[in-house]
Amino acid sequence: MAEQIGFIGLGIMGKPMVRNLLKAGYAVTVFNRSRPAMEELAADGAALADSPQALAEASDVVITMLPDGPDVELVLLGSDGVLAGSHAGMLLIDMSTISPAMAQRLSEIARSKGVGMLDAPVSGGEQGAINAALSIMVGGEAEDFERARPMFEALGKTITLCGGAGAGQIVKACNQVAVALSIAATAEALALGAKAGVDGEVILRVLGGGLANSRVMELRGPTMARRTFKPGFRARLHAKDLRIIMETARQSKVALPFSALAEQLFTGLVASGRGDYDHSGLLDIIEDLSRERA
Repeated sequence: MAEQIGFIGLGIMGKPMVRNLLKAGYAVTVFNRSRPAMEELAADGAALADSPQALAEASDVVITMLPDGPDVELVLLGSDGVLAGSHAGMLLIDMSTISPAMAQRLSEIARSKGVGMLDAPVSGGEQGAINAALSIMVGGEAEDFERARPMFEALGKTITLCGGAGAGQIVKACNQVAVALSIAATAEALALGAKAGVDGEVILRVLGGGLANSRVMELRGPTMARRTFKPGFRARLHAKDLRIIMETARQSKVALPFSALAEQLFTGLVASGRGDYDHSGLLDIIEDLSRERA
């Protein structure tokens, strides 16, 4: 018999993920802070819960996809949270991006109640979620990973057990370093070319044929050249991820000088009111730094 899934967090990523689980034949109960997203998915066949606790009581597996660590903590540990409705043998899968230290702490709390837990953050953005093509990096016990594998296969293409609790979040941090620096490099290339009067599409066509090409350039370069920043992954969330990365680096005594600069640039983008831009909107900050003032 298929696992009964509960899913909490129906944002840009969560909503298409639920749809893919439904398409794969799973019974899914959903909860979200705002009701319209729940009602939209009810039309697709999802059941609705009035609280995280009620959702947990009706589920074998609970998946969370939330903006930040405090959100995950509240949903799991609150008075009407998931663990208040948990039962022995239930599995928690947190697919949010949070700090490795928090992932480890939450895993310990869950296991003390007889509940398994995996940290399973993703990469691939909105389009990856829609196409069930996410890269899923997982931390936790191998037995729990194998139990969750069929659900992961309904959501993504690259599915990797990275190690024990928190290891998925560590690998996600590594991913976000590489993505942030690739966006920054593409932004600088386009800003330099634009200032000299060269069309951005020409720059991308040339760079795309050589060593400078990257997946970031392929996916985000064209919209950056057009200065359209509809969010696939919001800049404020990448800024949050970079804060987690720098905190983790300090704890591990690892020097990340370029990540520190990227964190400051993303902080500036958010502080200037552009936090809901796509993270490729970093181009705006680079161009701001080069803009001539009267």
